[in-house]
Amino acid sequence: MLKVNNLSVNYGEREVLHDISFDLRGGEIVALLGANGAGKTTLIRAMNGIVANSNGRIELDGRALESLSRREIARNITVVAQENETRFPVTVLGFVLTGRFVYGGAFGWESDEDIASAKRAIDDCDLAGYDTRLMNNLSGGERQRVVLARALATNARILLLDEPTANLDLAHQAMMFRLVRKRCEQGASAVVITHDLNLAAAFADEIIMLKDGRIVAKGAPEEVLTSENILDVFGVDVMLDENPASGNVRVTNVF
Repeated sequence: MLKVNNLSVNYGEREVLHDISFDLRGGEIVALLGANGAGKTTLIRAMNGIVANSNGRIELDGRALESLSRREIARNITVVAQENETRFPVTVLGFVLTGRFVYGGAFGWESDEDIASAKRAIDDCDLAGYDTRLMNNLSGGERQRVVLARALATNARILLLDEPTANLDLAHQAMMFRLVRKRCEQGASAVVITHDLNLAAAFADEIIMLKDGRIVAKGAPEEVLTSENILDVFGVDVMLDENPASGNVRVTNVF
């Protein structure tokens, strides 16, 4: 589906990503972990064609990403960014409908199908009854769920999520990951930036750990989430055991 080959990205003289390679396959959730400044958001932006490669190549279905139009990219790839740019007076339904612009025709884009897709996504994100609410009157967590609803309404095959749970309570964090998992079970795939190692362990099929713009570990959660890797990347000592409910690896800080 999406293939990253030997990707490097420079900001001026500074190399932000160096020689990044991995495949994103259909049905898969990949978690990106790393300390602040590790290059996670830059990688997401490169995978959406917003940041240019300094070296290497990103392919979507075998085609170089830079050869595709913005409309082609938007039909296939959608981004869930943090909600801090959504504080303006547009309705929730109007905001979610902007995710449907790629399906627009010559006579406008707000079709019955667009509205139905937007309302379905709003309901899925526990926002029933919010259609006419204004974005600037919502809480941070509510806005974050609207941003997720817009992404789901696109029906894009690839979801790129940049710290999507930052403003969500525990119930809505779980809801968000369940929605992403459900979409992936239908053939989509997702890359999720998160600082919550236990959420990554619970929901990710693969984890990629970044440090200083390089991949230092990649694989299944139980392979990557080791005390040695976590100490190297985050500089903290942790205790690892098995979550008794799920059987997943569980990470506990050692204070």
